[in-house]
Amino acid sequence: MVEAIKFNNNQTTTADWRLTPGYLHEDRSYFESAHILLGRFLADRTSEDPLVEKQLFASDGIFEWGHAKLLEKVINSRSDLDFLLLHPNLLRNCITIIEPWEHVGLNAKGEDVRASKNVAYIAQKVADMDSVLLPVWSTGVLDPEIVVPAINSGYAVVVEGGDPSTYDASIWTSPACPREDMFALVEKLLISRSPTSAAAIFICVGHQLAAECHIRLIRRAVQEVLGTTSLDRDRSGMGLRSLQEVCQRIEAMGKTLPVKKRDGRVVANGWNDEHFAAGRNELKEVGDRVLLPYQSPDGDALGIPWELIHAHDVTADAHEGVIDTTIQYEREISISMFHSDEVNEEAILFANWAYRSIHDAIVPYRHIIAGSALSWLIQLPDSLEILCSTAADGAILTECSATCINYKDFETKKIRRSFTCQFHPELLSDLRAIGNSESPSYSTLKNDDGVRLFVRLLYAGMQE
Repeated sequence: MVEAIKFNNNQTTTADWRLTPGYLHEDRSYFESAHILLGRFLADRTSEDPLVEKQLFASDGIFEWGHAKLLEKVINSRSDLDFLLLHPNLLRNCITIIEPWEHVGLNAKGEDVRASKNVAYIAQKVADMDSVLLPVWSTGVLDPEIVVPAINSGYAVVVEGGDPSTYDASIWTSPACPREDMFALVEKLLISRSPTSAAAIFICVGHQLAAECHIRLIRRAVQEVLGTTSLDRDRSGMGLRSLQEVCQRIEAMGKTLPVKKRDGRVVANGWNDEHFAAGRNELKEVGDRVLLPYQSPDGDALGIPWELIHAHDVTADAHEGVIDTTIQYEREISISMFHSDEVNEEAILFANWAYRSIHDAIVPYRHIIAGSALSWLIQLPDSLEILCSTAADGAILTECSATCINYKDFETKKIRRSFTCQFHPELLSDLRAIGNSESPSYSTLKNDDGVRLFVRLLYAGMQE
């Protein structure tokens, strides 16, 4: 076993990093053991902790990134990333957490909530899964072409929340990570879900970033397809013609689709509007909410074309999105909400219809597309499902509280999934970052609806 050297002033460097997976059972944590322990956690709400009792806070009582063991693996520079690339076992046996911002907001106590610490604590306590942090708000995204393939080798990628709005460039003020850089990173994650990649879980601002990037990817696909004059080996021209006819319909719909609030106000007109994918919610949601099954909207009242609603109904019937099934079979699920922005229902219905249309157009000509400049289209999701909503005072407040991103393999027909959620499943009801309060016990985590849902997403994602 390789031992890490002593920490200097409790500030870690790569020389301090543990080089074998696991903390509760060092050098005995692997994919198989982690997966079994996640399943054990979900099996009931009463069983005892199967792992050894060991304090996860540092000896001085601090639980903070870059401070002593457990949270020592923070990518603060390109040299830290290079170290991980030289030690691929560290990335393979961990969750990578991406922080778009230094915290996800202020709670009622006036504390900055650094929710990424909760993700790391839950994963370690439940299944002895290590975590690596990439705080892009301070380091920048580095190089997505290198970062994304590296972190995709692990158990999961979690894109955390953050305080700014995705639709307003003026308040995305991080000099190290401009909004466009964050979009580029998330776009790369969205088209990198393969049979050998980790599932991605996008939380709060991560959920909104994913929605923005769905629309950006679809616009890019339409532009490139309509700008293509010919495809090699497409002798009849039917492959390109089929794609172009689909993309013309998508473009026409995307340019004119309105986004309405429940009071009838039109807040966005078409996919070029900065508020098309995400915008300000009617009310700020802070505290516990009960998750409700998503219900198809009244298209006539909202001006949503029937084919978008029908396409989503087909997706919902054909796919299982974990969160929707959990709502159906578990007891009432109470979850922590902590946001004032929301993803627009119309944008996700549109994105699902567009993804399905592009995928179906590719199917008979996939051998032609695969060898062309449009081959990246094969990496797009197959569909996108809205899983649940939340309500306040008896009325729906956030229609699109979570989504399942489906990727259907063209040859095996197998489905892989990633997930997004507006709520914070990793936060307990006090909305505090772990480290600002006492460390929660295994029993406390096991009985928390949000934590159970987060663990279920990890468990499902690791099976694909």
